[in-house]
Amino acid sequence: MLEKLKIFSGNSNIKLAQEICNKLNVKPGIAEVSAFSDGETRVEIDENVRGMDVFIIQSTCPPVNITLMELLIMIDALKRASADRIIAVIPYYGYARQDRKVVPRAPITAKLVADLLTMAGSSRVLSVDLHAGQIQGFFNIPVDNLFATPMLLDYVRKHYPEDIVIVSPDTGGVVRARAFARRLGAALAIVDKRRDAPNESEVMNIIGSVKGKKVIVLDDMIDTGGTLVQAASALKAEGALEVSACCTHPVLSGPAIERIEESELKEIIVTDTIPLNEKARKCKRIKILSIAGLLSEAIKRIYYNESVSSLFV
Repeated sequence: MLEKLKIFSGNSNIKLAQEICNKLNVKPGIAEVSAFSDGETRVEIDENVRGMDVFIIQSTCPPVNITLMELLIMIDALKRASADRIIAVIPYYGYARQDRKVVPRAPITAKLVADLLTMAGSSRVLSVDLHAGQIQGFFNIPVDNLFATPMLLDYVRKHYPEDIVIVSPDTGGVVRARAFARRLGAALAIVDKRRDAPNESEVMNIIGSVKGKKVIVLDDMIDTGGTLVQAASALKAEGALEVSACCTHPVLSGPAIERIEESELKEIIVTDTIPLNEKARKCKRIKILSIAGLLSEAIKRIYYNESVSSLFV
């Protein structure tokens, strides 16, 4: 049925790749992705891919530079092995936060990575909840941006049936939070903050009423957790009964886990676009939802040249 489909994986998210293969009932592609003694990435594709549709599952998550190079070199290897279509499945698209020039002489790394993927030989890119929608326009090849919202909504409906307020942690996420709140029939609030430096933020005030309500902060990613933890404190100070959070990408770098465990947060709902380290897996406040079903369905539709966008109609 899927005889011309192959799924390979780098080292960033092997467990997710195996779950996708299980759902599609295909065997993982055989490849060796390692490193030479000086740290250079080494890739060997150990099976025939000529004329195949090849999907590479690889989040560009920490260590970001290594996972990105693994992806690029795998694409190059498969292109030279005469694969028909090479689809880069990037559940978490790294370097996406620099998507425009906000200060003079700044790079636009989201565009740079798009150029690298295209020049390496990608036929198509499949990602989940891009940090900014305009990143799709940085490519001259098709890009499918999937949304984890349906899974997050199902969980929230089941565990938070009433008296909730959806909160955007900044003004940039208002559109996302408003759409989420509308589907739940919930109220909306916004955290007004000022960012003084990267990965640092200062909560100013809350726009909207959260007093006596269960609050869910919605964001696309959690990095160091500083913004989220400060938002939770501000929301509790404004009278929220409890504060939880939803995000697609649990980057959770630096002191994130320590901050979460010492915070006012009751629960954080995340997906497995990025594999959690041991410390994060042990954190009882983190609930992980699998993205494998969504990605496997999208892969199948791309293989059969069917609509991907209809997944979210």
